Amino acid sequence: MYTTLVSVEQLRALENSGQPCMVFDCSFDLMKPAAGEQQYLAAHIPGAVYANLDTALSARHGAPGPGGVLTAHDADAPASGGRHPLPNREKFATWLSSVGFANDMQAVVYDRNGANNCGRLWWMLKWMGHDAVAVLDGGLQAWQAEGGAVSSGAEPARFQSNFTLGDELATLVTTDEIHSQLGTGSQTVIDARAAPRYRGEVEPLDPVAGHIPGALNRPFSQNLGEDGKFKPAAQLKAEFEALLAGRDPASVVHHCGSGVSANPNVIAMQVAGLGTTGLYAGSWSEWCGDAGRPVARG
Repeated sequence: MYTTLVSVEQLRALENSGQPCMVFDCSFDLMKPAAGEQQYLAAHIPGAVYANLDTALSARHGAPGPGGVLTAHDADAPASGGRHPLPNREKFATWLSSVGFANDMQAVVYDRNGANNCGRLWWMLKWMGHDAVAVLDGGLQAWQAEGGAVSSGAEPARFQSNFTLGDELATLVTTDEIHSQLGTGSQTVIDARAAPRYRGEVEPLDPVAGHIPGALNRPFSQNLGEDGKFKPAAQLKAEFEALLAGRDPASVVHHCGSGVSANPNVIAMQVAGLGTTGLYAGSWSEWCGDAGRPVARG
């Protein structure tokens, strides 16, 4: 069972082993939402299922009800806010079943985006109670560089499964939990956005620039080496320990703009042997939606 990363060689062996396995292509482009699926249709690992960030890995922003807003009593109520709200666990289990994913399968997730988007599905499967999920280290680029074949066009539909929820293996943190712990020293918030966004110098996506007061900055791209693969565990451990400067790794909560690009930091800390850390899925886009919440800059 692979639970963090899997190499191209390991994926090949897994596919030849007869062990139940499903590969997911999570390629996506925030600025061109249709581009990811077009890239998938042009070239993907044979048999891979496409997992669209907007429609499969995120919930709807509104639905019938008072003011068109989902409430906790609605079956489709999201589990977080922000630009890419998490679908609730039951709703996501329905999607997994619809693509034929079953509880006995090893999941392998990849993208073309430095593990940015596939990290979301990695985290969500952990949250669903499914531990056997790993990121293809280096993504589609590594697969092709090592001679892996690709397919084009849509894959045949699979038989529906009956995926069942297990105990959560990932920690989802809410806005209220973040807010209530500000300044107490009991939590360490790590912001995965690029440094200029963290400092509040630019903000291309959300209405307010800045960061959560006290948050540290670790852009998600810093987890990868020049080859596009995650850095060695010892190097990741040293870098995160330097960033934390004595803070307890168990106190860490990761966030980004909308709960997507924070996940490579979650994965990297686990690869480094620093344990399971929290994710604030609503992230900056949810935080800055209320003018009453504090904002830091610089």
